[in-house]
Amino acid sequence: MKTAAYAAQSEDSDLGPIEIERRDVQADDVQIAIEYCGVCHSDIHTAHNDWGGTVYPVVPGHEIVGRVVKVGSNVSNFKEGQLVGVGCMVDSCQSCSACDEDLEQYCEKGAVMTYGSDDPISGGRTHGGYSNQIVVDQKFVLNVSEKLYTKAVAPLLCAGITTYSPLRQWNVKKGDKVGVVGLGGLGHMGVKLANAMGAEVVMITTSPEKGADAKRLGASEVLVSKDEDAMKAQAGSFDFILNTVPVAHDLNPYVSLLKRDATMVLVGALNPLPDLNGAGLILGRKRIAGSLIGGIAETQEMLDFCAEHDIVSDVEMIDMKDINTAYKRVMDSDVKYRFVIDMKSL
Repeated sequence: MKTAAYAAQSEDSDLGPIEIERRDVQADDVQIAIEYCGVCHSDIHTAHNDWGGTVYPVVPGHEIVGRVVKVGSNVSNFKEGQLVGVGCMVDSCQSCSACDEDLEQYCEKGAVMTYGSDDPISGGRTHGGYSNQIVVDQKFVLNVSEKLYTKAVAPLLCAGITTYSPLRQWNVKKGDKVGVVGLGGLGHMGVKLANAMGAEVVMITTSPEKGADAKRLGASEVLVSKDEDAMKAQAGSFDFILNTVPVAHDLNPYVSLLKRDATMVLVGALNPLPDLNGAGLILGRKRIAGSLIGGIAETQEMLDFCAEHDIVSDVEMIDMKDINTAYKRVMDSDVKYRFVIDMKSL
């Protein structure tokens, strides 16, 4: 089954049109006509081979929203015309301890990512949502509520679950004081979700000019991390900190903000970090942890939570032909807060 798509052909080329093959629908499969696809910074890293290992051509896109056009004979939970989503994964071994606990993102044999993974069914590599359609095993298809603003749902499939999962796993609740470090594609979702959970949300940023927007999104306060006096005044007062900064940075100032036994979770930085002073952790029994997206069950829980609280991402819509300009703007932090491609433009 041939379908139109957009792909990077090399690490230094612009993305452009390509025709790719999708597998025919098998018994457990769902075929989806893609309506919207979010643009994630991971798409750019992969297209540019920033993390190494990219096999070209690569079709990015793992924030997919569309409608079912066909289902396999074993599929009963999805029907033609239904609004659905596909996130960062399209398969896993389904037999290891992680998969048994609905933590497919930590599959011990390696989850099959929506793009750039070895495809265990069709061979070759998986291709993502910068395309007209996709065929996915029903276990990795998610129900999307018709109540939500559909165009802005797509980034929930990555940015949403990346921030929701640690908030849930560390039991953020009403009355907790939660810091969100960094106001970008991830950070703006962290603010919205923590606020909906009833937390007192403090936006922690190096840029005081972001304060008004942070409060619009649900933050009750803005803490400028470059202001040493302000940081000292809030030392030891946070129940939880969600750190969304995607580059190497000094963690020590944020550790000082945590209460005894509190945790800071990293969801953005995938590279070596500067030296950490162990005393900051030891003297308060504090923790630094990491978190990677979420399993399929938790992603569905997140989508249902967002439907209940009317939460979507702040998005800017683009046509497929504008993707290379969008990539440049993401790298320049010139978007509030996620781009979404209208796939009718492909």
